[in-house]
Amino acid sequence: MSFKFTVSSVVPATPIAVYDAWLNSKAHGAVTGTKAKASNTVGGKWSASDDYCFGVNLELVPGKKIVQSWRSTDFADDDRDSRISLDLKPVAGGTKLTLLHSSIPDSQADTGYKEGWMDYYFEPMKQYFEALSVKPKARPPARAKPKKAAARKKK
Repeated sequence: MSFKFTVSSVVPATPIAVYDAWLNSKAHGAVTGTKAKASNTVGGKWSASDDYCFGVNLELVPGKKIVQSWRSTDFADDDRDSRISLDLKPVAGGTKLTLLHSSIPDSQADTGYKEGWMDYYFEPMKQYFEALSVKPKARPPARAKPKKAAARKKK
């Protein structure tokens, strides 16, 4: 027997930006604040959270869907991999991420993975993209230079 759950959130970025960040080692690490090794190819291996979790890319649809096998160092050697499916939908304000985490072994039922996705991925991802979209403050307009006195008319 295994269990599953779904979490979702809106992130202030386009679906392709979220997709690219998830599958890029540097960006993924920046989102989570940990070491990450990502791959953007089907069959490519990945690891995140300082090698706490790892797996293989199973299905990739740019800007729309990421499906990966997923296991953590807490899984027993004889536990089968679980699976995550991340759907990305454009909505007002960015992208709605819906993550289905399924086939989680019963031995991992009380580990807090659901809260972990929110606390270690979705909330930091919001902050990551909000920081990227912050524009530097505009400089105040330059003060108008006083106009030179009009040349005096000769009499």
